[in-house]
Amino acid sequence: MSNELTLSKLASYMDSTNLNATATTEDIRRLCQEAKEYCFASVCVNPRWVSFAKRELAGSSVKVCTVVGFPLGADITSSKIAICKGALKSGADEIDMVIDLAAAREFDKEYSYFEISSLTNICREYRSDIVIKVIIEAAALDESQKKSICKIASEIGVDFVKTSTGMHKSGGASVEDMKLMKESAPNCEVKASGGIRTLRDAMDMIDAGATRIGTSNAARICDELRFQRYRPDQYL
Repeated sequence: MSNELTLSKLASYMDSTNLNATATTEDIRRLCQEAKEYCFASVCVNPRWVSFAKRELAGSSVKVCTVVGFPLGADITSSKIAICKGALKSGADEIDMVIDLAAAREFDKEYSYFEISSLTNICREYRSDIVIKVIIEAAALDESQKKSICKIASEIGVDFVKTSTGMHKSGGASVEDMKLMKESAPNCEVKASGGIRTLRDAMDMIDAGATRIGTSNAARICDELRFQRYRPDQYL
């Protein structure tokens, strides 16, 4: 992969993210302008900003992604459903939902299946091309818990399993979790998110199987390649 890397290819992996509670209109406008400049896959914003981002990105190929149950995942399923429906009506193209971590840790498969399938069905019924990603907060789970929740997500048929919110004290994305998730959710793509700040970080995740990268440093990462601060062969 390293020898094949181009700026446009790298940009196509990026979900350029601003989920700060203090983000302002100008912050989100700047995020959208950068996304259009680099042709990122999406911008990921809080539900409050979906309709604004949709207007800012009109006419571009950049999708609008938003989060449900962020960052704790502890909302009741009916609340997640309401937020998901509202986000879709506001123009969201992609939904990143945080699972209920208690259910995952306790192997409450019935609860996990119900909440993940409920949101997946809402997305599928709203529009066939809506993308749904399930954030499992991998660093907070042990191996058996990760495998179990990935299997459920894969059986339901979500589009992506995603490593992390980037907000949990246990940590963010790791190469080891990427590989485990890819093996445990064979019907899903994998999104790496949490602690991805450099081109080397992004490349490690892509090489481990990530097809999306969630980061608040998307432009900076692309600029490492754009301005020749990174030589693919230096890591071979």
